[in-house]
Amino acid sequence: MIKYLGSKRKLIPSILEQIESVSNCRSVLDLFSGTSRVGHALKQRGYRVIANDHNEYAHALATCYVQADRGTMLDRVQKLVDECNLISGEAGWFTDTFCLQSRFIHPKNGARIDAIREHLQTLDLEPELKSVMLVSLMEAADRVDSTTGVQMAYLKKWAKRAMNDLQLRVPDFLPRARSGKGQAHCLDAAVAAEQFDVDVAYLDPPYNQHSYLGNYHVWESLIRWDKPDVYGIACKRTDCKTRKSPFNRKREIKDALQKVIDSVSARTMVVSFSNEGYLPREELEAMLSNRGDVTVLEHDYKRYIGAQIGIHNNKGKKVGTVSHTRNKEFLFVVDRLAA
Repeated sequence: MIKYLGSKRKLIPSILEQIESVSNCRSVLDLFSGTSRVGHALKQRGYRVIANDHNEYAHALATCYVQADRGTMLDRVQKLVDECNLISGEAGWFTDTFCLQSRFIHPKNGARIDAIREHLQTLDLEPELKSVMLVSLMEAADRVDSTTGVQMAYLKKWAKRAMNDLQLRVPDFLPRARSGKGQAHCLDAAVAAEQFDVDVAYLDPPYNQHSYLGNYHVWESLIRWDKPDVYGIACKRTDCKTRKSPFNRKREIKDALQKVIDSVSARTMVVSFSNEGYLPREELEAMLSNRGDVTVLEHDYKRYIGAQIGIHNNKGKKVGTVSHTRNKEFLFVVDRLAA
């Protein structure tokens, strides 16, 4: 799966433990699915997963890892992966934008990405199959990028992996879960919270000023393939200026999250939040307590690699040090009060 700020890879065992302790649980709603790493793990354990995220790249990931079922399309995916790996490069919008105007991907790989993406666009693929192939391409690009894991900036010198040749692989998508077929949606979190009735709801909302659209705008443009106008050194999509989330605003996050919490229809809620978030632990615990009994689990982790490297200016010169290199992740488990 792609490198991702706020990935819950290390937290998954604890998340699974809390959900597996819920009696007779068959369905889980993942309201802010991101890379669908959590949804993928839940599907692997047999749960029917409903994944939701408002970004298109995340929706593609959820369609691949939560909704698509391996047994019904593996042969077609393998055939398309083999076909795409034989396509020669032909530089286009992606190469010009993300390899020449900026330096996220080496031009030799950018030209291959352009050619493969244009090829996939010409095929009449069903939505699930198309998403699996787009994820295959996105993950291949991620393996040869030249960043520290976010797309706010790129490395001054090409990363060693950036010189490797782009190679698509079959994504690790799963057979259908024993509890039923998963679903992937691209809705506002508050809308999705009202729409689905599940046994457990898992919430991992954005928690501070860092926008996932801004951090992963290259993938958004790769999936949408709308070739948007861009701005700045990082060549961000211009809609990064207008597609703002209240979860990235200190004055708005509390009301936005409370609306989602109040709208969720589930016996149990599991909420992941960081001590780097706008809401302190005590305040979030109070917000959740209206739904039921709250248990808080605390986990200590290293911050993402960019924090460990330090602060640099546009010329790559180190100009400052980060305040801390570790953070705490909280899991709030809320069992609904009896009516």
